[in-house]
Amino acid sequence: MYLTMKTLLLFLFATLILNACQQQEAIQNNDTPTTATASASAGVTSDTGETDTTTKNTARLLEYPDTRKDDTVDVYFGTEVPDPYRWLEDDLSEETAAWVEAQNKVTFDYLDQIPFRDKVHERLTEDWNYERLGAPNRRGNYYYFSHNDGLQNHSVLYRVPELVDKEDGNIVSEADTFLDPNTFSEDGTTSLAAVSFTKDGSKVAYAISEGGSDWRKVIVRDTDSMEQIGDTLVEIKFSGISWYGNEGFYYSSYESPDGSQLSAMTDQHKLYYHTIGTPQSDDELVFGGDITPRRYVYGGISDDQRYLIISAAESTTGNELYVKDLASDTNELVTIVGDFSNDHTFIDSDGDRLLIHTNLNAPNYRLVAADINNPEPENWTDVIPETDHVLNVNTAGGYLFANYMIDVQTEIRQFDYDGNLVREVELPAIGTASGFSGERDDTTLYYSFTSFTYPSTIYEFHIEKGSSELYWTPDINFTPGNYVTEQVFYESKDGTEIPMFITYKKGLEMDGTNPTYLYAYGGFNISLRPSFSVNRLLWLESGGIYAQPNIRGGGEYGERWHHAGIRKNKQNVFDDFIAAGEYLIDNSYTSSDRMAIAGGSNGGLLVGAIMTQRPDLAAVAFPAVGVLDMLRYHTFTAGAGWAYDYGTSEESEEMFQYLLSYSPLHNVQEGTVYPSTMITTADHDDRVVPAHSFKFAAELQDKHAGDNPTLIRIETRAGHGAGRSTESVIREWADRYAFAWFEMGLNPFEE
Repeated sequence: MYLTMKTLLLFLFATLILNACQQQEAIQNNDTPTTATASASAGVTSDTGETDTTTKNTARLLEYPDTRKDDTVDVYFGTEVPDPYRWLEDDLSEETAAWVEAQNKVTFDYLDQIPFRDKVHERLTEDWNYERLGAPNRRGNYYYFSHNDGLQNHSVLYRVPELVDKEDGNIVSEADTFLDPNTFSEDGTTSLAAVSFTKDGSKVAYAISEGGSDWRKVIVRDTDSMEQIGDTLVEIKFSGISWYGNEGFYYSSYESPDGSQLSAMTDQHKLYYHTIGTPQSDDELVFGGDITPRRYVYGGISDDQRYLIISAAESTTGNELYVKDLASDTNELVTIVGDFSNDHTFIDSDGDRLLIHTNLNAPNYRLVAADINNPEPENWTDVIPETDHVLNVNTAGGYLFANYMIDVQTEIRQFDYDGNLVREVELPAIGTASGFSGERDDTTLYYSFTSFTYPSTIYEFHIEKGSSELYWTPDINFTPGNYVTEQVFYESKDGTEIPMFITYKKGLEMDGTNPTYLYAYGGFNISLRPSFSVNRLLWLESGGIYAQPNIRGGGEYGERWHHAGIRKNKQNVFDDFIAAGEYLIDNSYTSSDRMAIAGGSNGGLLVGAIMTQRPDLAAVAFPAVGVLDMLRYHTFTAGAGWAYDYGTSEESEEMFQYLLSYSPLHNVQEGTVYPSTMITTADHDDRVVPAHSFKFAAELQDKHAGDNPTLIRIETRAGHGAGRSTESVIREWADRYAFAWFEMGLNPFEE
């Protein structure tokens, strides 16, 4: 399977958002004393089991740190816009560090007063303590798979020559440890970010992330001896690792920026070729840089090692595509697509044919064949034509596996390389299947299946027979039959029908009093699929409802759905989310006093916009690692690449005024009662820099009315989400749930 630049970038941008709760190996530990589990000594429950309201009222008497205002003013098309907290953008200053420490003290002092917070942490720890296994993949003479025994901070990568009998349930016992990220650092803040093997499996290159940063280091080892080959490569960002033979690989990076590596702009991406055992300074520049400047560049080698494919882009949507036939004497780089109007993904090669997944003239995507001798779009022929449903394609065993999204649920069809339908693959239930990829000579593959009440389970698929067998299922204290998931369709403000999944305990009375966690994303063509998250169990067991609307801006219904929520259509995204909350209230699932709204990154923008447009919609708000300053987002790190979805404040007065109209930071109003809010961010987030959250928190604390708390929880030695430890994840979810219940006036452990 070929990882494209677009796939890579969307994954990088959405790592936290799509399933923060499932990234138990993707969050960093925080050794700051204030982030330790609450002692609960500041709050108790009475003999009757009711929360001591005196303690709660005391907890609300907050004194926020003084946040200095300066006189910074920007002028956009003649309009002056004050930015009094501009100094918080300086992540290298001692003043910013002191502000972070002071804010964390307020936040954790408040959380310490929640009498049942310890119990929430204890119960979440119990729920998380179950064995988790990743689907095996064959590389050379070994099968590799990830495994977590329950509470390990990071999953361990194992390998075994042959997979043991699945019936004995002892899959790990016969395997050898290959890479253990738990040994990378004492505090658990260094994680395994990527792994790439040579075709024969004799060498491996793997990337590590330190402190959650998107900047990576790459280490090369011999897979037999595990001895390191050559020096560690450094300062690599937004990159795949693609081997050409056994002697070297392609990777991408930027020049190290001037000033802060965590916030300075990174603009010109470069594709390099590294010959193992040689200094990184000798690496060959293949594409990008001053000669062909592009914001994002990715290069990869086809499975047959014949072609180098280069994808180049200026934003997270739309890419050029180039090919070099390495078997040709000319060694010429040929342009397949020379503009950024559509998305194109190289899937595989079949002799002189290149198979490309594209939305050119196909908003729901199609698979086409391009002849290497005439690869331009006008010569493409359909292999799998566009249908009414969004298409993704993987390869394994000499077949194509088409993954269709039908009302956000998975359907798999198997095709040969000429596009002839072999079969529809029967899945175990309605939900989300992932995998269906492997080597050309594989006879079996392993895929994962999950849904809201279906823990991630691995199936063995026999490629020629088309049959699936259960390979591994987690032993978890959870009974799916005790819960219900329904999919409803509700009307947004403009009459558009929006799908939403709602999960709750069977028999729950819909009387408008149920605590409800409403979560969405709505951007960058990213789809929120049905999936199981262990962190939800306690919420559901305690009579809570989890709701997940598939709002516009995402990719659930192809490019038309995406485009309906970008740029000057962005308000549709907010309207869709507001309508979801109103649907839940109008149909007595919950009430405003019992609703929490949540989202991260682009979803953090969503929550920030909803808070400022409809502060009465929910009792609690969780904007996480959010894009909250819409006038300046493009000036940090790779933020300029998000302009396709957002537009920028500098491109036109009309776009500036539109961004200003919804930018959360600029729409906090003096004297407004906002929901109880806990903003979450991290000091090493170099994708959506924490200054967004810092400035938004300062603005809320300065202007909001009433006694609802406005807290900011700042994880240290952590980034946008990837690489955090299990314990760090559990701590954050314990704080989220404890805060939500407390602000709703509930104690989930009362009899």
